[in-house]
Amino acid sequence: MQLCNNGELPNTYESEMTINMKFENARLKKAYVALQAWKKAIYSDPSNFTANWEGNNVCAYNGVFCDNALDDPNISVVAGIDLNHADIAGHLPVELGLLADVSLIHINSNRFCGIIPKSIKNLTLLDEIDFSNNRFVGPFPDVVLELPKLNYLDLRFNNFEGQVPSALFEKNLDAILINNNRFHSTIPESLGNSNASVVVLANNKFYGCIPSSIGKMG
Repeated sequence: MQLCNNGELPNTYESEMTINMKFENARLKKAYVALQAWKKAIYSDPSNFTANWEGNNVCAYNGVFCDNALDDPNISVVAGIDLNHADIAGHLPVELGLLADVSLIHINSNRFCGIIPKSIKNLTLLDEIDFSNNRFVGPFPDVVLELPKLNYLDLRFNNFEGQVPSALFEKNLDAILINNNRFHSTIPESLGNSNASVVVLANNKFYGCIPSSIGKMG
């Protein structure tokens, strides 16, 4: 079916999925759709990291970790994705928004490019994002600020540009790592409102004064 071009998943997407495979539960079926779309979005995988991303046993895929669902310990769901240091090139498909049970996505040190799809706002359990050392572009991905459980945000060593939103430092995050990008703005006065234990802003193009509110960062 045709997906929206704005990075969102259509409301009817799930009802229109047709897959001739049996799955342990509906959530693993959705995870299968997401992971197959991701594999299709990969154009270089020199170490064949995703070679076994085939079939209905998604919990056996390299870099995919399953656990009991938080709301139903009797069923298994995809709880985490770790593709760190796989040297994979590709982009993030809209279908990632189907991975609603995922609590962490670690894809550092790859060659993923493009923008962060808005559909990841559907990942309401997401606690950790590590998209560092890739080739992502565009403005700061505001969609990450819509994730209610997010605690760790690592966007280092990419090509994000423009302004850093003041809302970033209003969000309840423990780590904010956005160094080595192309951000070009003043540092928001809201910096001092952050309760993060680690904030790294180095190697961007910030200008102006360091906000006086920094003194409030206990």
